[in-house]
Amino acid sequence: MVGEERNEEVALERHFELLKKFPRDILSLKRAQLICFYLGKPELSLKFVEQVLPENQDQNYIYGMLAFPLLELGKMDEAERAARKGLAINKNDVWAQHNLCHVFQQECRFREATEFMESCSPSWVACTSFLLTHNWWHIAVCYLEAESPLQKVLDVYDQNIMKELEKSDCEAAEVYLNALGLLLRLYVHGHVHPAKERLTTFLDALKEESIWHVEWLLDLLILWALSSTDELKSAHNMLESLKSRVSSMDKDRQQVMQKAIQLAEAVYEFGNGEHKKVFDILGPNFDALGYKMIGASDEQVDVFNEVWYTVLISAGETSNAIDVLGKQIRKREGSPFLWRLLAKAYSLDGRGSDALVASEKANALQVAYTF
Repeated sequence: MVGEERNEEVALERHFELLKKFPRDILSLKRAQLICFYLGKPELSLKFVEQVLPENQDQNYIYGMLAFPLLELGKMDEAERAARKGLAINKNDVWAQHNLCHVFQQECRFREATEFMESCSPSWVACTSFLLTHNWWHIAVCYLEAESPLQKVLDVYDQNIMKELEKSDCEAAEVYLNALGLLLRLYVHGHVHPAKERLTTFLDALKEESIWHVEWLLDLLILWALSSTDELKSAHNMLESLKSRVSSMDKDRQQVMQKAIQLAEAVYEFGNGEHKKVFDILGPNFDALGYKMIGASDEQVDVFNEVWYTVLISAGETSNAIDVLGKQIRKREGSPFLWRLLAKAYSLDGRGSDALVASEKANALQVAYTF
């Protein structure tokens, strides 16, 4: 994990100086951006790439590296232009493809996202286990968000994510990261049985401590998987191990990572079905975008917001749920799932007419997205 026994600020300063001398050292740029990603600093990541952009304008890869921090800063139009510029130079630039998909997904352009990414998929043969399965994760999540037939989502999971485990050079932890990210989405969207059914096929692997602490996001997803399948001893051991690792960090880093531990405790309780405890842990003003120190993109971390919305409703915090969902819908009006949650919150709050309007909106979107 980034952040343990390392001084990221010193590393970033050295990358900054190195890139001033060698602006075409893209490996150094990529490393600097990765550190920024794990620190949740997209503004700094953008500065790094802008610093070397003038010397690399003819290179397709620079535009994918430009697009990602723009995405994280919510600058979707600029991110789309950057990704398309990279693809105009090389249509097989996988990172630019990935970032353009982010734009489509965030803007609820789900058909455009799936059609584009599936057309690009033949160019992914040389990808790492992570990037290959992550691109397919994006496709599956878009099908799920569009409320396409569930089988489409499961087919992507079975045929394009888990099949990667059959390769001799597969990095299993990278596959589990994307597999679990999708299964948690399925679970939160109400597809509990197919999610748990698929969890059981590799549950033993998740209990192996050799894959723990590779990534914070993976640890949180493993924690949910273990607790939601009644593997509470292993889940408890994972949680205590995370706390121990944070306690060994320097004080500044400990302070930052306390939020990650808070989220870990909440994920543990959510998997255990203790929604009121989740609410008590996270408090009334939770927003997963403030937890980027776990090393996750907006789309990856958003599943914890979805967990939060369902917790608010089930914990009886309907007024808070209505307010939070309303704000999120203003950002992503094209999400049927958000409208359905809002309809449920309205109904529980005794606002039947508002619930009907929200439900009709969700149904209309689902029909419009049929593909």
